[in-house]
Amino acid sequence: MAHHCWMIDSFAEMAGRAAIIFEGRAYDYADLSRRIGHYAQMIEENSIESGSAVAINSDYTFESIALFFALVDNRNIVVPIIATAAEEIDNRIESAEVDYLFRFEEGECTLLEREAAGEKNAYIASLVSKGRSGLILFSSGSTGKPKAMLHDLDRLMDGYRGKKQKEINTLIFLTFDHIGGIDTMLRIFSIGGTITIPASRQPEEVSRLIEEHRVNVLPSSPTFLNLLLLSGLHHKYDLSSLKIIAFGAEPMPESLLLRLRKIFPDLELQQKFGTSETNAIKVTSRSNDSLFMKFDDPNLEHKVIDGELWLKSKTQVLGYLNASMESFTEDGWFKTGDLVETSADGYFKIIGRNKEVINVGGEKVLPSEVESVLLEMEEFSDVMVFGEENQITGQSVAVEVVPKTEIDKREAKKAIRRFCKDKLDSYKIPTRITIVDQTNFGDRFKKIRRR
Repeated sequence: MAHHCWMIDSFAEMAGRAAIIFEGRAYDYADLSRRIGHYAQMIEENSIESGSAVAINSDYTFESIALFFALVDNRNIVVPIIATAAEEIDNRIESAEVDYLFRFEEGECTLLEREAAGEKNAYIASLVSKGRSGLILFSSGSTGKPKAMLHDLDRLMDGYRGKKQKEINTLIFLTFDHIGGIDTMLRIFSIGGTITIPASRQPEEVSRLIEEHRVNVLPSSPTFLNLLLLSGLHHKYDLSSLKIIAFGAEPMPESLLLRLRKIFPDLELQQKFGTSETNAIKVTSRSNDSLFMKFDDPNLEHKVIDGELWLKSKTQVLGYLNASMESFTEDGWFKTGDLVETSADGYFKIIGRNKEVINVGGEKVLPSEVESVLLEMEEFSDVMVFGEENQITGQSVAVEVVPKTEIDKREAKKAIRRFCKDKLDSYKIPTRITIVDQTNFGDRFKKIRRR
């Protein structure tokens, strides 16, 4: 019997190939198909109707992935929630108008039915009326309530049809509730590849898995890659199976890119780009050591307005369930908030977020530009630049630095001024320096700047 979800049908053709490596065990596509069948039966026995919003409170596991596909096949709206704090889980359940909740505890799957919340949000009702499956993701903003975004999951998945099969092992770095993580999973399964799921996303565990399971592709963030290099784990573990290191989620400092190129000269360094609102977007870099890229995606239009990147995608979000659509224009353009530098040959690079720009007496300062220069210094292993209020100039540039060896604040400030004197305009040079053990970043290894 043909499935509503075309990808499940394709699993049968790849039965003997490894699909998932989890907790040291390899599961092939036949194992995955059988487990999807198990959850399909559970869905039927519990009378979970098509169109119901169903939350999965789990990060990636063999079980949660099988459940995901069973729900897609039942035309449900899937809500991945990796949070563990009860209040955060409850807030997301409420925002997504969840009808059922699956939890995995000590290997056991439990199903909780929620009380009916009354009339459904218009975006959900419209999707359900068309008999299509959906996906609800939440923004990762560090301030305010996360936005609940509804995607047409069938339309998202159709973008992965017809891909050429390839045996490749990719570590799934981004989480189950992140558009980049969903993209990794669907892209790898569409080509019959393997995903390796880490027990944690710490450099030691990731490095160990790359060596043990001969991982070929490592998608990650610049913050994680900097930690990896600082740890020296590339000397401790055999990472020779890696063919590609992909990076995204935040601007890549040019100095870090050059360090990666020097340490991994035979690897392809692949820039990624996407937003929760538009899905992952196919890009082409100008070269292996350049941050300039261009979009290579037939489903996408783009333009730059006042230095900000605007996108219009065939796979973009249907709407926010708990927020206004002010990030979108009336004719459907999404204002990303990403600032870009363009070149004459049609390439561009992401240089920062408009919310993070520091205004020093009318002069604009991009944290990423200052960070890239400071990361060239021998004294520091990591830095994070942000703006602080200043009574005279409105804002001033501040920086948190992680020193490689012991250094006091006065020495650090002198060293920074000396090093930056010929490399940055004077108003861009940090005026306040704080010495820290580690810069602040979230679960997704993306810097969280003070604002």
